[in-house]
Amino acid sequence: MVVTELTVELPLGLSREEAKMLLAIKLYETVKVSLGQAARTAGRSKRDFMELLGQQHVPIFNYSPEELREETGS
Repeated sequence: MVVTELTVELPLGLSREEAKMLLAIKLYETVKVSLGQAARTAGRSKRDFMELLGQQHVPIFNYSPEELREETGS
């Protein structure tokens, strides 16, 4: 995996950890990174990151209606 370093000035009150967490959530939500990559970016385990996604109302699985029908056999 190629790592790129970026320097960002954070708004007052936003910690480095919060910024990493928010970035990881958005990268996962927009399908730019895998769950594992996002969890590592946020500095969390996959399980903790999945719980975080739930708290932020971000679906862990992003199936289309057609894919769901295929999975359920309906």
